[in-house]
Amino acid sequence: MKYLLTILTFSILFMGCADKNAFTKFNMQPYQELGAASLQGSKIKMGENIEGIFSAIYLNKVYPNVYTVNEYFYVYLYLKNDKKMHDTNTLDDIKLTMRLNGKLPVKIKKLDAKNQFSHLASVYSEWRRYYLVAFEKEDESSINLVLETDQSSSDELTYQKDEE
Repeated sequence: MKYLLTILTFSILFMGCADKNAFTKFNMQPYQELGAASLQGSKIKMGENIEGIFSAIYLNKVYPNVYTVNEYFYVYLYLKNDKKMHDTNTLDDIKLTMRLNGKLPVKIKKLDAKNQFSHLASVYSEWRRYYLVAFEKEDESSINLVLETDQSSSDELTYQKDEE
């Protein structure tokens, strides 16, 4: 019994000194690290009620060699009530708008749940809506992205641009 207890104690000690742990399997590509660092989210509120969740990744930070002309965001959102994203090319009733430093987007492209940016968020679902949104290039070093509905609004998501 004494030898069994000694062997068991040393076995537990040696197993605790293993050089591998859960983090050795947690390797991210550089663009995934940038995507995770750039990901911001906010609740969409109408008074005290939460109407949905708004999340965005600033693609100019993640892919600086690809997105150079405009300010691009990968946006995904969940809304309790079905609303349509405002199309800047039409003048119909605005249901859902996005503004960057107070300006409307120049392009909004609706994406499928599985798309070329899904790997950046590492979470996707069929009940969320996904968009690629482009705004005119901003000269400011700090940019603020806001999602608004006809009666509610998200908090500002503030991104710092790289100094060139």
